Amino acid sequence: QVQLVESGGGSVQAGGSLRLSCEASGYTYSTYCMGWFRQAPGKEREGVATIGRDGHTSYTDSVKCRFTISRANASNTMYLQMSSLNTEDTGMYYCAARSRFSCYFLDAFDYWGQGTQVTVSS
Repeated sequence: QVQLVESGGGSVQAGGSLRLSCEASGYTYSTYCMGWFRQAPGKEREGVATIGRDGHTSYTDSVKCRFTISRANASNTMYLQMSSLNTEDTGMYYCAARSRFSCYFLDAFDYWGQGTQVTVSS
C-alpha cells in the first residue's frame, strides 16, 4: 500500500501564506494521481487541487490564482503552496493518492493521509 504523511499546517493571519507537503512511501509507483482535499467543521469534504504524474493540474474555483499544487516525483512529495489565505480556507487538509491516470475530485482515491490543520484568522 501507499502511506501518506502531511505537514506544514498551522495558524496564519488572513492574507498570509502556507506551504503544505505530502510525503508518500510504500508502493509509490502507483501514485499516478495525487490531490489535496479539505473539510471545515460542519461542512462536506471538498476537493482543492489535483495533479497527475504528467504534471496536469486542476483546482476548485475558490482557490484558483491563490493556490499552486506541484509534485516532485523523484522524492515522492507533493506540495500545496497557499497564498492570500482567508478565513474560508480554514479546515483540515488531507493528502490523497489514486492508482489510476484519471485525476478528478469525484474519482475514488485509494490512499489518504491523517490530515493537517490549517487555521486562518481574520
